[in-house]
Amino acid sequence: MFEIPVKWLVFILTIYLPFNIVVSVNNPLTRNTYIVQMDRSAKPEYFTSHLEWYSSKVQSVLSKPEIEGNADEEDRIIYSYETAFHGVAAKLNEEEAERLEEADGVVAIFPETKYQLHTTRSPMFLGLEPEDSASVWSEKLADHDVIVGVLDTGIWPESESFNDTGMTPVPAHWKGMCETGRGFQKHHCNKKIVGARVFYRGYEAVAGKINGKNEYKSPRDQDGHGTHTAATVAGSPVRGANLLGYAHGTARGMAPGARIAAYKVCWAGGCFSSDILSAVDRAVADGVNVLSISLGGGVSSYYRDSLSIAAFGSMEMGVFVSCSAGNAGPEPASLTNVSPWITTVGASTMDRDFPATARLGTGRTISGVSLYKGRRTLLTRKQYPLVYMGGNSSSLDPSSLCLEGTLNPRVVAGKIVICERGISPRVQKGQVAKQAGAVGMILVNTAANGEELVADCHLLPAVAVGEKEGKLIKSYALTSRNATATLAFRGTSLGIRPSPVVAGFSSRGPNLLTLEILKPDIVAPGVNILAAWTGDLGPSSLPTDHRRVKFNILSGTSMSCPHVSGIAALLKARHPEWSPAAIKSALMTTAYVHDNTHHPLKDASVATPSTPFDHGAGHINPMKAQDPGLIYDLEPQDYFNFLCTQKLTPTQLKVFGKYANRSCRHSLANPGDLNYPSISAIFPDDTSIKVLTLHRTVTNVGLPTSTYHVVVSPFKGATVKVQPEILNFTRKNQKLSYKIIFTTKTRQTMPEFGGLVWKDGAHKVRSPIAIIWLTPLK
Repeated sequence: MFEIPVKWLVFILTIYLPFNIVVSVNNPLTRNTYIVQMDRSAKPEYFTSHLEWYSSKVQSVLSKPEIEGNADEEDRIIYSYETAFHGVAAKLNEEEAERLEEADGVVAIFPETKYQLHTTRSPMFLGLEPEDSASVWSEKLADHDVIVGVLDTGIWPESESFNDTGMTPVPAHWKGMCETGRGFQKHHCNKKIVGARVFYRGYEAVAGKINGKNEYKSPRDQDGHGTHTAATVAGSPVRGANLLGYAHGTARGMAPGARIAAYKVCWAGGCFSSDILSAVDRAVADGVNVLSISLGGGVSSYYRDSLSIAAFGSMEMGVFVSCSAGNAGPEPASLTNVSPWITTVGASTMDRDFPATARLGTGRTISGVSLYKGRRTLLTRKQYPLVYMGGNSSSLDPSSLCLEGTLNPRVVAGKIVICERGISPRVQKGQVAKQAGAVGMILVNTAANGEELVADCHLLPAVAVGEKEGKLIKSYALTSRNATATLAFRGTSLGIRPSPVVAGFSSRGPNLLTLEILKPDIVAPGVNILAAWTGDLGPSSLPTDHRRVKFNILSGTSMSCPHVSGIAALLKARHPEWSPAAIKSALMTTAYVHDNTHHPLKDASVATPSTPFDHGAGHINPMKAQDPGLIYDLEPQDYFNFLCTQKLTPTQLKVFGKYANRSCRHSLANPGDLNYPSISAIFPDDTSIKVLTLHRTVTNVGLPTSTYHVVVSPFKGATVKVQPEILNFTRKNQKLSYKIIFTTKTRQTMPEFGGLVWKDGAHKVRSPIAIIWLTPLK
């Protein structure tokens, strides 16, 4: 077993428990939603349709009513799946589900699971501004035919980001539609929003009927998250966009010419797997080219993860799937959405910040960040009493966390309150302080957050500071009888160095499901991102926030995922013949691993260099990705061959291979032999094995005649040799293979990282390398 720090063991234990919230009740007669995967090819001829057959199967296992003549009042089937997945979602009790799982033609049954949302300067920071007429990403590109499906909380169609002026007619291949409901009519779709659908049957089966007065039972977004992600993917340019004066400029999506199809799968009580699966299935049938999914739950075996299975089906249909990595960093092994056919996206900062300061009575000025703009202001020349309700103990104190009902108005009124991060939302702490009569708040990081700062649109004057400075401020407040401070807000600052930096909250590798698949794949801007917002909620998302804004600034891997989705749409427009794997390869092999100070990318949580377990292949580089030189391509069968190495039973493999009659005839010798753009060499715990050989094949998508030379970084624990060291291409789309031979010199107790680069003078095709020596259990 891999010898790892104790805190990693916690994650190993938790992620191999049921992977997210499995929605069930202990009573075996209680009906819950189950996703039933069927073998489509096994339908008897006497059934006129697959749905008729599926319904018959479900009916055959239903328990008899307790009282004769008591009809089963509800339709047990809530969804049927036909494209990326085959089967139904049905309401069954535990005994019925067990009987159905044994029936002929049933491949697998999955219990309903709950997912969570992973929650504009980025085009310029990424080199995508269209003002440069020579840019390959200029509006002359035919990206109008690319459609991105966004699975989220819906869309606010009135936003200027969804203006369709100048767009060409909707592509002929599009089969989607505009579903209507309260606050959303046919005219809300246009040549930008080409489709909008809602999926709530799974949610209602668990949470009860949606209250149509409190929540839009339509594609309209009252949460804001879906509008923000959709605009980040493909929002039209909007001049003068800003949040209360912050981040003023032109807001535009990554692919402003692409179309958006909004699939609303998340509601006030969460997002449920049967709804998500139905949305993926419908989106692929509608004709999307890219799926952007800023959701996640946890990690489960490939054959038990319904989103992973649906993404596999989408990939088979040529659809690129991008998912957020999760916001559980900086803890190791905290990733979600780790399947190799999914592009897993972590978050990084940009070179823009929103500086604010806290000046203490001692004269010392502490730097922080804030997006506060309101009627309440503090005089910079006046000092206000400073109070901290916690103590010197390192244990959590509800008062120091400024949780609801913990602040005594008689103690905090008229003062600046110090609040620690944790348990409750950052902006809610400020609301608690405001209600108790405080005039301001200093939000301090704890060890869990380190020095990473995320700006928020607070409801009272507030500044966020890092852990080290936070300790200093808390000590000052506890030891000085007359501690004072004042807060000041400095607006928007550009050219921040170093940047980008890997966000502390961004979920980390290794990918414990399969160590040979290095995850995340890539990082993209996900901190303080400006994009369109709902008109139904204030920028803090608190019910008490009555401010209304057209744009909001959010942070999370939910924000980085649509950056990659939009850039994938641009690549699909430029290279319509490219497979999802080819697009992923272009994004990964052209990513950069140095910041704007020319030093290795840093990790915001510790201010030290990040590793491929943090940043994957590196930071996305759209300009380079359009001409990668070489790509690591993969067909659906290649992914199936990989699955054959994962110790799955024939029945478990059926969930991926039944519809194309796939088999393990050409199984890989090693899961690390999957033709993936990153390289992970795992030495087993058998110390006598000192040599490991991995294989890769590259496809020439650059000049027909080209010669590539390889460069590999040195490692302490192993020598790495590539054969051959030179690749000579004589035609476009030619494939050449090479092998990488790892020979152990000294087994290391921790992973080692480096890179392999193929160079031809015009291109640098880089693959990150991780070498891990598993340690025998004692």
